[in-house]
Amino acid sequence: MNYNNCVCSLCQGKGAASHNITTILAKFPDFSTFSDLLTRTQLASDINSRKTITVLAVNNGAISSASGQPTDVLKKILSLHVVLDYYDGDKFHKLRNRSAILTTLFQSSGVASGRSGFLNVTDMDNGQVSFGSAVPGSSLDANFVTVLATQPYNISVVEISSVIVPPGLSDGAAPKASPATSKSAAPSLAPSEAAASPASNAKSPSEDSPTSGAPATSPAETMAADGSPAGAPSDAADGPAGESSAADGLAVGGGAAAAILGFLWMS
Repeated sequence: MNYNNCVCSLCQGKGAASHNITTILAKFPDFSTFSDLLTRTQLASDINSRKTITVLAVNNGAISSASGQPTDVLKKILSLHVVLDYYDGDKFHKLRNRSAILTTLFQSSGVASGRSGFLNVTDMDNGQVSFGSAVPGSSLDANFVTVLATQPYNISVVEISSVIVPPGLSDGAAPKASPATSKSAAPSLAPSEAAASPASNAKSPSEDSPTSGAPATSPAETMAADGSPAGAPSDAADGPAGESSAADGLAVGGGAAAAILGFLWMS
């Protein structure tokens, strides 16, 4: 198909204030899926109500990567491909400072977070114009292909090479991330702090109770029945043991003397 004929036919309607995105895309069979998705998500009517707009269209092969998304997610993705300003091929190749941040229909919806509702367009060193999410760290993966149709300065429909999806938006990942960080992180600290308390208190029993080396010394420090340390009886036992031996020695000596005297008397 000769895209230039379509561009010129729209140029003839320059003075008209209205446009219809599905009518424009109907002239390009390769964009039938993109057109159907705009209707399904009710973005077509929103586009038609705008006086100045640029649609970044994706062909049937490239749009298949996003067509399976839930309707609410798909609407966010497609609305990111609708720029709230007029850009044609010449304007994209004559960007001031060779780069620009574009405001999209997704941003105007009020549901975009951070910079996810903006696009980064850059005229690269090789002359290629590339697009990507304006979220920091995002890559510029979609490239300018050609202008499909224009109606200066109401609407411009431009083909890009691939779908642009902001980080975290696909599969509804962004809504799920918020509860995980806001609600789970804070409570997780409480058990840690609670667990820390017994650990710190555990030192007190260990200081009061015997350690691996303490059992050998602790019983020695217990008190005996008479109030003396348990180790004292062993010292006291040595004393009586010595006195008992001396007494026994005296008894043996006395017996021997008596026997001698008795023997002498009998003699």
